[in-house]
Amino acid sequence: MFRLGLVLATVIAVVSPWSHALLPANNQNRIVCNGPAITTTTNLKGFFDNLLPNSDTAAQSKKQPIVKVPDDFVPPEPRPLALTRSADIFGFVTASVSFAARLGTGTFTLGWKIDSLFFRDDDVSKKYSLQLGPFSIRDSSSVLAVAPRPQQPLILYEYDASPYCKRVREMINLLDLTVEYRPCPGARQGAFSKELLERTGRQTVPYLIDPNTGMELFESNDQIEYMLETYGPPAETYDRKALWPITFEPFSLLTSTIAGIIRGMPGGSRQSNARPDNEQMEPLELWGYESSPFVRPVREKLCTLCLPHRMISCPRGSANRDKMIQKTGRFQVPFLVDPNTGIEMYEGPEIVKYLDQVYTAQ
Repeated sequence: MFRLGLVLATVIAVVSPWSHALLPANNQNRIVCNGPAITTTTNLKGFFDNLLPNSDTAAQSKKQPIVKVPDDFVPPEPRPLALTRSADIFGFVTASVSFAARLGTGTFTLGWKIDSLFFRDDDVSKKYSLQLGPFSIRDSSSVLAVAPRPQQPLILYEYDASPYCKRVREMINLLDLTVEYRPCPGARQGAFSKELLERTGRQTVPYLIDPNTGMELFESNDQIEYMLETYGPPAETYDRKALWPITFEPFSLLTSTIAGIIRGMPGGSRQSNARPDNEQMEPLELWGYESSPFVRPVREKLCTLCLPHRMISCPRGSANRDKMIQKTGRFQVPFLVDPNTGIEMYEGPEIVKYLDQVYTAQ
């Protein structure tokens, strides 16, 4: 049984990023406590309506930009594992090579384990399992159930291609956290970069804000340790050596840089025709995980358009997989909820097309 479990774990690590659809900068450290008021946006039409308390009435009163969906737009039907265009196939291949360069880090939660190989549930609309031939694999985290969960999403100023930012995002996935990303292309472009400069006097990413504790940090190493200490399980419940692809800095920076080069250094600059008011939009809601080749192009597009977005982590073992099934009746990533238009949709290539149609200056 042990050998069978080991084989299945290996298969899942390789298959899960592709089996995405199933029915039912190194600078001086800075730590700021109790800093200036944190700007958060509320009144979302997505999943967070029922989870997050209102935290900033000033943001609610701010006039929101007018966003219009094309008259002929119809959200696509979910098509599990469909790649129909050559450009989609090329993007999928490069995202898969990027995944391999990072050893699939972020595909599993910390403490990932298989609960059952033959999972059956009377109400299949509420529970997630991976169907592989005769197996119905139900998995979870053996340690995160006792880990503290933040009431409000953490906030991260970052850009996609930065190797320092990538290792922080991977730790976010391992801890199954929801984070609001505020893209700062190349660390110095866009309104969020200017906002960061006004707030801290620097344009250095990643920059982490925890509205639950008032803690603010530069430095990816410090952010990783902070999240582990604050939102991770007790240290004695897991083997820290399992974190080496992230915590061994020379390896993580080198391979993250290679992964970024393979993908063309996404998020290094603001898209030239991006709407000038994109940073004022309510954060979009994206379900997915860092290493997924299907999610990667959507994340990159959100960054190049400088669109704030809340990423709901859904790696293997994540409790959010059940939540998605309860919300939508299926598990498939990427899944986008746009509170600015009311659109909810699957299918990565179509989401990228939609974002270009709605959030660029025509």
